[in-house]
Amino acid sequence: MSRLSRHSRSLSARLRDALRRRPERAAAVLLVAAVGGLVLFLAVDLFPYHSVNDDEGVYLYQAAMLLEGRLFLRPGAIPTDAVRPWFFVVSEVGGETAMYGKYSPVAPAMFAVGRLLGDWNYALGLVAAGNAAGVYYLAAAAFDRRVGLVAVVALAASPLFLLTSATFLSYAPATALNLAFAVAYVRAARTDDYRWAVASGVAIGLAFFARPFTAVLFALPFIGHTLAVLWTGVRAGEDAVDPAFRRVLGRAVAVAVPGALGVGVALAYNAVVTGDPLLFPYAAFAPNDGIGFGPHEILGYERDYTVALAVETSAFVLEYFLTEWTPAGVVGSVLAAVGLGVAAWRRRASLSRYRPSLSGMTDGEVAAVVAGVFPAVFLGETYFWGTHNGLRNGLIDLLGPFYHFDALLPVSVFAAAGAVGIVRAVRDRLADRTTRRRARVAVAVLLLVAAPVVVTAERDALDRPFAENRQRTESLDATYDPFVERAADAPDGTAFEDALVFTPDTYGDWQAHPFQYLRSDPGFDGDVVYATDGSPERDMAVLTATNRTPYRFTYRGDWTAAFRPVTPEIQRLRVLSGASVDATTTVGAPANAESVSVRVETTEGYARYRVPASARENETVTVRWRVTPDGARATNLAFASGSDGAAVPLPDGASEVDLVATFVGQGGASVTYRQEATVDAGDDRIRVVWPPETRICRLTTECGNEGTWVGSDGSYVSGVTVETAATAANRSA
Repeated sequence: MSRLSRHSRSLSARLRDALRRRPERAAAVLLVAAVGGLVLFLAVDLFPYHSVNDDEGVYLYQAAMLLEGRLFLRPGAIPTDAVRPWFFVVSEVGGETAMYGKYSPVAPAMFAVGRLLGDWNYALGLVAAGNAAGVYYLAAAAFDRRVGLVAVVALAASPLFLLTSATFLSYAPATALNLAFAVAYVRAARTDDYRWAVASGVAIGLAFFARPFTAVLFALPFIGHTLAVLWTGVRAGEDAVDPAFRRVLGRAVAVAVPGALGVGVALAYNAVVTGDPLLFPYAAFAPNDGIGFGPHEILGYERDYTVALAVETSAFVLEYFLTEWTPAGVVGSVLAAVGLGVAAWRRRASLSRYRPSLSGMTDGEVAAVVAGVFPAVFLGETYFWGTHNGLRNGLIDLLGPFYHFDALLPVSVFAAAGAVGIVRAVRDRLADRTTRRRARVAVAVLLLVAAPVVVTAERDALDRPFAENRQRTESLDATYDPFVERAADAPDGTAFEDALVFTPDTYGDWQAHPFQYLRSDPGFDGDVVYATDGSPERDMAVLTATNRTPYRFTYRGDWTAAFRPVTPEIQRLRVLSGASVDATTTVGAPANAESVSVRVETTEGYARYRVPASARENETVTVRWRVTPDGARATNLAFASGSDGAAVPLPDGASEVDLVATFVGQGGASVTYRQEATVDAGDDRIRVVWPPETRICRLTTECGNEGTWVGSDGSYVSGVTVETAATAANRSA
């Protein structure tokens, strides 16, 4: 123990000594850690239920799969359409239905690290810190360490960096890999250490696996630099025998080989999941989605992506990026332009006779490749229609032009160079006219005067996107409130145990879209399985296949991508089974109602019933109705018209029985109660899912979630109430 204590004290002493000798490095460590902490805070505070970009759920699903050693989801007997997550591809593997994610597993693997550490969000903080460290190193390599420190601050002041880094999307992780490639590339060039070159190749290979097109665009300036250095050696008459040229060639090979292996791994993954090494999962999901001009389509949205549209989109995004998503908006962009000018001015004498160095990478070369990332990203992304699609669906308005996330590197570096260059120029000018001490004091005063301007610009840049995302988070908070309440009331903090929860089909048959916070375990064997509400046949099949306690999650209101809140509810369901099911529904008479009619409907017909005035006791109407394998009917009201016989017949198998009560008031205004019960008719038994879905529709007899009955919490016409109960005769367990 004493040896361990001495070793700890010695290590602490060395660390303190290093911090004293290299305070700027210590400041860099603290800044990088602070950036990671800031992004972690935003992920927890601003996006506790994730953003409205439902791709986050895809990455987290895949991350959970990797933690369980899975590349595929296998629903087994559960109908696939009921549990297919958003952006998952359905295929057949080994003779059974399987599903795989649209995206590469690289970013999910990075997110999985957070889960291993105790919380998914930790991964976001680590990735953000890694990006900050990469920007610091490259800025210091291109200029100096003070510029590196300011570059980290500039990066952290970018709304695009903060918002996109705080979400489980692949853009920040891919940039982290790209920056790792760049850092290792520069280190390899400056140290002639092949280990750094190999690390650079591994990083860019992984980046290609994560986001192929993004990695290629980022690497282009570095590829250009490598080719320029090699060409310089060739023109100088060097050959493979010359040590300097041989080292340069060796470094290039050391980068290229593992980079190519990364490409090979990506193609091997394609072969495993799609069956074709050249078919990427995103292309398997939507063959007409991707790079290139011409017709494109994804999920029913089609557009001919012409060159003119590409130029128009890119010009808009360039302006949008530079004015709203950079550090302090326009201020950061102007400083970046100044920094670019500073870099060019410092090297103005050597520009006309510049030749890449064979003996290392100069700061000017680092600055050049960093600057080259900006046009590579913006010109390259012009070839990709995704930016246009992101503008159309509004996601870029909320999270920024995330396809151009890599462009934050040159903007942050050169904005820092511009800011530091201005300060130094002012200080030197003043120092020529007075003492250096007075010059430093004057610069400090000028910085204090300028600070409110910069802070105001930064506040303006952050205000709109943060406010709009906060608004959506508040709406999501209201949406998921029943789940949070259930978890809070449970002794172990678990909202459900051995449960099946049906979720609304807001966007069709997609799980976790839009409710990406609600995700089943990859093996469909956790505390809860989420299934999208569907047809009676499918719902009954899900109930049979899962054999769990069923619930229904529903809401009242129009779903507006969380722009406005909805009123949610979770209902405990029962499956009543017997020779017959007898139900009682009592509804309140809306204000000013003058008449009421009742109908029982199935796909085979309907029956209308008369409601005598005496039945409207206490301003309510009670309907007793029975469902048997032979049909459904009201038992306490007189038959008026419709299907012949005593009951409205049911089709064989699963179907729906609707009880409809319509109140009509003065001027024809109407309020309709519609209860939709899922039933399954056998030869001598009936199964009914209870309670039925209940909607209250104004001026129409059918409506969607805007009319959902969620109890007294909803907003309804005065007088509206619903009470319902049911029992089964000879009900089985």
